[in-house]
Amino acid sequence: MTITARFRAAYAEHRASEGRGSGGPAELLALPFLGSGPLAREWAVRARTYSRFMDAVVAARAREVSPRALSVLDLGAGNGWLCYRLTHEGHQALALDWRRDQVDGLGAAAAYQQHRSRRFPRLAASFEQIPIKDGQFDIAVFNAALHYTEDLERTLGEAVRVVRSGGRVVILDSPFYRQAVDGERMVAEKRQRMARALGAQAGALLGLKAIEYLTRDRLARASTSLALEWRRHRVWYPLWYELRSFSSWIRGRRPPSRFDIWEAVVA
Repeated sequence: MTITARFRAAYAEHRASEGRGSGGPAELLALPFLGSGPLAREWAVRARTYSRFMDAVVAARAREVSPRALSVLDLGAGNGWLCYRLTHEGHQALALDWRRDQVDGLGAAAAYQQHRSRRFPRLAASFEQIPIKDGQFDIAVFNAALHYTEDLERTLGEAVRVVRSGGRVVILDSPFYRQAVDGERMVAEKRQRMARALGAQAGALLGLKAIEYLTRDRLARASTSLALEWRRHRVWYPLWYELRSFSSWIRGRRPPSRFDIWEAVVA
């Protein structure tokens, strides 16, 4: 079994152990507005990101392309919840992910397809090499996914390639730090925590290289050749989440990441 195959199998197993996919179709249809269960606090944060994305990015771009429908490429789509929401709003969406599992990969999206007459296509592929022709979409959005790439510049380049001129490349729910040193501390802490908690399984989950986090400088360097200028949309999260910075400062710990929205216009 290859490193990639071992990662996929271990990742699906790990996600299932967290309770993902355990709520069935009712849970999937509720995302990102999940009101109960072990993942409710996480989705309370992601729901704020989604609402800000729809208001600040989707609505603005939809006005620009009106009266035709907006086309969105959901990169790292997982179970397709964002595509489901977008099609419900009348847009066109394509879900791309390299995981096909039934836990919260593309296989889980079948539940959505049974509840919508207007279905969205699913494509199993890597966002580092997107098998789509140039200039097909109005928005390419990395959906809690960009930090999994091994090659940031190449991945951003692929997103730019498949977006029409004037379209948007958007980053949702990837961890940003002001300083790279804090991101590196997070990575080290994460690896130690996973090694303690998961034992042998941690080797498979940590086997693939990934950038793990972003900084403003890191993003800017990877975007220079692509002529992308990034704009941040501040997301206001629940109070308990916003207080993490203060709590970390009081306890003498590293600053936590932020998960604001980052948007760039394609020339």
